[in-house]
Amino acid sequence: MKIKRFTGGNLKSNGYVIYVKPKGDCYIIDPGYNHRVFADFVRENGLKAKGIILTHLHHDHTGASDAAADVLGCPVYMHEADAAVYRGRVDLTLTDGDVLELEGEELKILNTPGHTEGSICVMSERSRVCFTGDTVFDTDLGRTDLEGGSEEKMEASIRDVVDKWDNDIHIYPGHDDGCTMKQVRKYNTEFIAITEGRNR
Repeated sequence: MKIKRFTGGNLKSNGYVIYVKPKGDCYIIDPGYNHRVFADFVRENGLKAKGIILTHLHHDHTGASDAAADVLGCPVYMHEADAAVYRGRVDLTLTDGDVLELEGEELKILNTPGHTEGSICVMSERSRVCFTGDTVFDTDLGRTDLEGGSEEKMEASIRDVVDKWDNDIHIYPGHDDGCTMKQVRKYNTEFIAITEGRNR
């Protein structure tokens, strides 16, 4: 899988264009700011946008979604729990375990509530990558003190979902740089506190 990251806005949010081959299909993940950079990249590389996947409903990840969808003529995907309260455009809702196809790649949708009720991670087992939104970062976890957040659900998501990922899975989060799960297990103190049974 080929991955192009764009970072923008005051919160330096990451958005991604993912594709397998030149002039093939692509998905856009979390176009938070400036829809033009995403649309221009898609067009300049002769890609066809299959859809926009939103990892959760916060504006720093969804702000350019409507405009990007309009320009590229593609649907917007969001987990049903966040879609129920989100005020922007959602064309198709997702649930845990759904699979989206991309040129032979299977993108598995994993519901990881905690940051929001409908937070998701998008996993490609074949490429050994996972787009984690604001669930897990290189050295910390997503906030749980915003509307829809839950510390208890975040802890359950980390224990029951994220901690099951192999060390070679490379995470691409909604902020900051990516890293492997091996690095998360070594340097992410909040993750370590949960998985080793200590309170955050």
